[in-house]
Amino acid sequence: MKVYSSIQEFKQRENTVATVGTFDGVHLGHSFILNQLNREAKKINGESVLLTFYPHPRMVLFPENNDLKMLNTQEEKIDLLDKSGLDHLIIHPFSREFSRLNSVEFVRDILVNQLGVKKLIIGYDHHFGRNREGTFEDLVELAHLYEFDVEQIEAQEFKETRVSSTKIRAAIEIGDMKTASHFLGHPFLLSGDVVKGEQLGRTLGFRTANLDVGSHYKIIPPNGVYAVEVFIESRTYKGMLNIGVRPSVNDSGKRTIEVNIFDLDKDLYGKRISLHLIEKIRDENKFENVEQLISQLQNDKARCQALLR
Repeated sequence: MKVYSSIQEFKQRENTVATVGTFDGVHLGHSFILNQLNREAKKINGESVLLTFYPHPRMVLFPENNDLKMLNTQEEKIDLLDKSGLDHLIIHPFSREFSRLNSVEFVRDILVNQLGVKKLIIGYDHHFGRNREGTFEDLVELAHLYEFDVEQIEAQEFKETRVSSTKIRAAIEIGDMKTASHFLGHPFLLSGDVVKGEQLGRTLGFRTANLDVGSHYKIIPPNGVYAVEVFIESRTYKGMLNIGVRPSVNDSGKRTIEVNIFDLDKDLYGKRISLHLIEKIRDENKFENVEQLISQLQNDKARCQALLR
């Protein structure tokens, strides 16, 4: 997959099959669109293209709104999309100026003149142009005018529930990682750089790597202990993750993300690691003494090992 930091970097290909959207989470609905995109591109000996934007439009248009939480950081989304078979990913800078393009200008100037689209595949709730004025009916008319095909993908469902990023966020916010994973089609991904912590874990016999996710907008599950898979470079490990303020060992109130990686005892400072959150096993608790805490950590580890087996 080739990645471009603007539309201008992309050189027109013959028989471009494209889609447009934020694709936050790269969930089951997105995967269906991407699979169809790749199939249609192969049919006409073309190439598949996803046009997405950064920052997220809401960050630009409503900067005072701090409630926006994304399922993926940019790095995570690129990694997930790279596994989809997509040929080209364009991450175009979103600005107020760009937001003023009306629906006709967006189709003519961006899709047709810049991308050279031969077929456009979109999701069921897609809108485009200034103030999201463009509808699917508008797109059909413009596709006829500019001589390209358009296909709309219906909403995908899991257990008779429509899949959406909103529902996935709601599941993550209550620590329901199983539901989130079902809707995503893969475990929830949390990644970042390992930074120095207070090194309290090693005094308890449970050395931890402190994770800095590097994004204010990344959604973080509620405080508690989670069974996780850990990816470091090309190797996979199992572990347990603690998200919280560590009330039993520290009264600072600072929230941390710390992972104890089973069968690995070395410094990882500066390395980028990724976690798959498999299941939340308990809430964060305060223990009366260190002995109780260590006993609980031993029980947590045994439970995580059983879940990950």
